[in-house]
Amino acid sequence: MSRLLIIGCGGVAQVAITKCCQNSEVFTEICIASRTVSKCEALKEKLEKNTTTKITTAKVDADNVDELVALIESYKPEAVLNLALPYQDLTIMDACLKTKVNYIDTANYEPEDTEDPEWKAIYEKRCKEAGFSAYFDYSWQWAYQDRFKEANILGLLGTGFDPGVTSVFTAYAKKHYFDTIESVDILDCNGGDHGYPFATNFNPEINLREVSAPGSYWEDGHWVEIPAMSIKREYDFPEVGMKDMYLLHHEEIESLAKNYPEIKRIRFFMTFGQSYLTHMKCLENVGMLRTDPVNINGVDIVPIQFLKELLPDPATLGPRTVGKTNIGCIFKGKKDGKDKTIYIYNVCDHQECYKEVGSQAISYTTGVPAMIGAMMVVTGKWNGTGVFNVEEFDPDPYMEALNKWGLPWVVDENPAIVE
Repeated sequence: MSRLLIIGCGGVAQVAITKCCQNSEVFTEICIASRTVSKCEALKEKLEKNTTTKITTAKVDADNVDELVALIESYKPEAVLNLALPYQDLTIMDACLKTKVNYIDTANYEPEDTEDPEWKAIYEKRCKEAGFSAYFDYSWQWAYQDRFKEANILGLLGTGFDPGVTSVFTAYAKKHYFDTIESVDILDCNGGDHGYPFATNFNPEINLREVSAPGSYWEDGHWVEIPAMSIKREYDFPEVGMKDMYLLHHEEIESLAKNYPEIKRIRFFMTFGQSYLTHMKCLENVGMLRTDPVNINGVDIVPIQFLKELLPDPATLGPRTVGKTNIGCIFKGKKDGKDKTIYIYNVCDHQECYKEVGSQAISYTTGVPAMIGAMMVVTGKWNGTGVFNVEEFDPDPYMEALNKWGLPWVVDENPAIVE
């Protein structure tokens, strides 16, 4: 039925690829492409004996538009699913524009080198105008809107869990439960334990940048920025228990504020244990989170990239991680003139994920929605020309697919709220 090109072969990509192979009626052919083609070949060998999906592999440098274009023109996919790093979003979008092929990703663009003068000038202007200082934002990708329209192709941004599922939860809540949504609290709880003194559950470069940056939230039409980790709350998560959580900046706040201007306040919280925070602060204090090169004996080394090599690979955490995640949204608003509050969430078990696809739940909860987003595009259930975030489409088929493909959700109509 469809041919999908998947760029990337890390932890999230391996889950998405596995789920595509479970969904052979939709994904009749896939091509797995990465700089390290041996990883693609190993995954192909593992999966092809149990699927009717035809799997091919390719080597590609996702930073090189010409290489990407050549691969797309050779393979001729209906869509490109970008599961590389956010650093490569723009080059892959450029290649999709040149070849007029639909584009799908899970996370918005950010630069690899935050000291690049050209990027920094645009960034500093945006900080003053928008009012938040996170390195990642949607402006770079939203700028492709007219070009994607002219090329008659669809760009689907942010079909992971958060952003992604949490954004679709918002669309679903508005469609089925509220006349007006007044506030959204997005809660991301990982109650898992991998046994290491310190490790990140997804790419260390992206994870540590995100967590160490100033927090921010949307309130009354503007951004409020706060020092990193300065707002802490406790919450009793269903099936996980009481956890400390901290307010962070997160990208779906930006798109939800744009697409649902009625919402007065949008916040994002993520849980962390004290050991994680202590290790991270120490690494930050000694300069290991720097993104600019440091010359050591004549060799330029980027500290955060060196740190990434020292830390456990998130893709290897599956066998040793136990516990559950709980990720969802608490909505407050009005229905038929009355106050209403609901909590839509998913609980995912690390060990159950590992039994099914060989992954811990963090990669699973991003990889499954990546497959679902691609399915929405290639089947035409979501269609259009231009660049869209997932909450701009009908949430119902996506929500139905979550239940079918491993991320069942719950609606609690009497939840505890976050003060």
